[in-house]
Amino acid sequence: MAGLPGAPRTRSGSPGPSAALPALDGAFLLSPLGGLMVAQAVLGLLVWALIADTTYHLHAAYGWVMFVSIFFWILTVLFFVAYLLQLQLKFYMIPWSLVLMIFNAAATVLYITAFVTCAAAVQPTSWRQWDYNRRAAASFFACLTMIAYGVSTFFSFRAWKGLGSNAATSQVTDHA
Repeated sequence: MAGLPGAPRTRSGSPGPSAALPALDGAFLLSPLGGLMVAQAVLGLLVWALIADTTYHLHAAYGWVMFVSIFFWILTVLFFVAYLLQLQLKFYMIPWSLVLMIFNAAATVLYITAFVTCAAAVQPTSWRQWDYNRRAAASFFACLTMIAYGVSTFFSFRAWKGLGSNAATSQVTDHA
């Protein structure tokens, strides 16, 4: 039945070069972008973990903070994995520097609103003292996360504009 048209064909042997697994990019972890992405993921995780550990469902403002922190945490982790596995080289038709700059700029703006909302909703006269402490800490970490995304926006803008490099270093190299 292997010779029939429409029958499944199997191939044994080693996969070709197109099926190779992506390699880890150790230099990315040491780059400013990689370090900032790690900081954003850790700080964003702290923001939503601290808010989630309170009675946030009683205050509508914390729903926005939870949405922003979880949404951008997930996207940051996805971008981090994509850059770590060098998937941007596989999808070369996507302008990654522009995409990352827009992502970081949007995250900065929305984290500004989340930080202001979280800080304004902290009530020192909370009937549960630990809620006050966690919400105040979440406001602090939201501010740090906002700063990290702002710095990433700056570096992403420089990468998008090609600042800090010359014509020889900005050429696309073939890794095949």
